[in-house]
Amino acid sequence: MATEQTFVMVKPDGVQRGLCGEIVSRLERKGLKIIAMKFMVIKKETAEIHYGEHKGRGFYNSLISFITSGPVLAMVLEGNNAVSVCRSLMGKTNPQESAPGTIRGDFGMDTGMNLIHGSDSPASAEREISIYFRPEELVSYERTADCWIYE
Repeated sequence: MATEQTFVMVKPDGVQRGLCGEIVSRLERKGLKIIAMKFMVIKKETAEIHYGEHKGRGFYNSLISFITSGPVLAMVLEGNNAVSVCRSLMGKTNPQESAPGTIRGDFGMDTGMNLIHGSDSPASAEREISIYFRPEELVSYERTADCWIYE
């Protein structure tokens, strides 16, 4: 198991529905450590950088419009296999295919309003973290509970 960092964002629909606390709580209760957090409205230019890989696809313009439509909660989380752990907690992209107990499975109804974004690989995490956070904004600290989470 490798300690890694991942990028997670509560999207505008999750913020508007008052789910930030529930989502952050689930991530923390799993054992992930928050090392950065920012409440913000994403500028169009930033969204275009973040979702650049989707440019030219039919959903690209609506995705940019949606992600810039209201505030988001951007976070960097750290833990053993953080990327895959977060992906499991989030559930499938389509909430109707997500298992109960996942964030999308419990709270989502539609792919376009699926509440949360999480990096899909360590390389994506590194790229996405650099879009939203400067290195000095990442807080390194020892968490005393880690001895009760990891062997």
